[in-house]
Amino acid sequence: MTKPHPSAHFDPDADFDENPEWTEADFARARPAREVLPPHVAAMLTAAPQKVTLRLDRDVIAKFRATGPGWHARINAALRAAQL
Repeated sequence: MTKPHPSAHFDPDADFDENPEWTEADFARARPAREVLPPHVAAMLTAAPQKVTLRLDRDVIAKFRATGPGWHARINAALRAAQL
């Protein structure tokens, strides 16, 4: 049995008072996330990994993928440990 697509429940005529459009006053009160989030959460936002394209040998990728979910992080850890 498949779940219905979320857009199947969308009602374009619905009243969206729970999410009103921002006013000039709302924008004036807005602050950057790093100012309002707890420091440990803000640090995660600013320290996000950079997406890159990297060519690796097929056997290297196969060995990391065989270790299961999180293999990208393990490649990152291996490169970090190599201190290149």
